[in-house]
Amino acid sequence: MSRLHEPHPYPGRLIVVEGIDGSGKSTQAELLQQWLASEGLPVFWTEWNSSALVKSTTKKAKKRNSLTPTTFSLLHATDFADRQTYNIIPPLKSGMLVIADRYVYTAFARDCVRGVHRDWVRQVYSFAIHPDISFYFRVPLDVSLSRLLSVRQKLKFYEAGMDTGMSNDPVECFRMFQGAVLGEYDRISDEFGMEVVDASAAIQKQQKLVRQIVQDQIGDYINNPPVKAEPMPGVLC
Repeated sequence: MSRLHEPHPYPGRLIVVEGIDGSGKSTQAELLQQWLASEGLPVFWTEWNSSALVKSTTKKAKKRNSLTPTTFSLLHATDFADRQTYNIIPPLKSGMLVIADRYVYTAFARDCVRGVHRDWVRQVYSFAIHPDISFYFRVPLDVSLSRLLSVRQKLKFYEAGMDTGMSNDPVECFRMFQGAVLGEYDRISDEFGMEVVDASAAIQKQQKLVRQIVQDQIGDYINNPPVKAEPMPGVLC
């Protein structure tokens, strides 16, 4: 786990966002990306389970509901390893800001709840580099559930944790599964010193806090970036 606890050696900066489904972390990450780009900073975006190397395999297995907890964990680890090699470290080496929508902490939380040993998961991801800032958007279960059901009629199979067998009712299973994930996130946020944001607050209030934390922690980079991009207009303030 040494790499996750030691600063990385690259001139760029790595910012990650975490939280249970429905926390609004992606919205906050997108707003942060727009703001940083509007300041003329070079920003690169990467997200969980997006590597072309395993994405199709994971998608097919999910459709068949055939993933065991260990297989699920290893597929995501393969995805992350591929993205760190090609989508995280190269931009950091070139001096860019990398925003990661989910990081290894997602695996630490979800995989453990699915029954994979906590130490084993951490060992699998021992190659992961240390983020410069890690945000944890903490949201009550009822708020996250309400947000998800407001945009679609039913919960996704793995999102609700139906593979765990905690309950045959998707909503009840969601509460049990995501509630356990929430507990793991609380543990992880203390262990890794994550910045906890009240994700039930107004979007603008959250974003103001996020920007302030970014300015406080990587102000040296923002004021004097190794490389600079063209400013983008029209960003929500």
